[in-house]
Amino acid sequence: MKITLFGATGSLGSECLRQAVLAGHDVTVLVRSAAKLPADLRDRISVVEGDALNVDDVWRVIGEETDAVMFAIGVDKHSLPDLCTEISRHILDALRGEPRIRFIWCGGGSTFVPEDRISLGARFVRKFAALFMSLRHEDKEHQYQLLMQYPDVQWLGVRPLQMRKGELRGQYRMGFDHFNGFSAISFADCAHAMLGLLQDDTWLHKAPIVQY
Repeated sequence: MKITLFGATGSLGSECLRQAVLAGHDVTVLVRSAAKLPADLRDRISVVEGDALNVDDVWRVIGEETDAVMFAIGVDKHSLPDLCTEISRHILDALRGEPRIRFIWCGGGSTFVPEDRISLGARFVRKFAALFMSLRHEDKEHQYQLLMQYPDVQWLGVRPLQMRKGELRGQYRMGFDHFNGFSAISFADCAHAMLGLLQDDTWLHKAPIVQY
């Protein structure tokens, strides 16, 4: 498949990139600096330098032959408010009227969705994130709310909780099971779950929790 990837130089995005290339997909990335990409992958992908906050750069990188857009941009304490939401808006506008193109995104476990089974542990996750990771929490909340405004786009997502470095297991749970502050997933397995959505309609217009 032909994939356009946003966030290719981050912890999650680099896993998405490597796994997609190894799986034989044709990958195009939008990055501010090509020098930040892994040297062993740089010649095996198409690289466009630009800024995802620039709508023209976003539209330029999503070609007519794109089959899927993957969103793996992370948020840290230095990020702009609503970074993911604003970039997602540019992407979703570009995908309107293109029902064959999937938008696969990574959200946050502190965002509740209607299908969730809310436990005390889940409420703790949300409260903790709102207090101590407010920039990320609010951005992911707004990103999910934005997606609700684009029912004509074929979007699918995953909501990881604690993400950490670790080997690819390929074994994890996806769904709306109970979760808490101890629930976790590796960057590698979160990327694996996202790539699995390329041809799986099970979670169309849904955002399940992904966890071990």
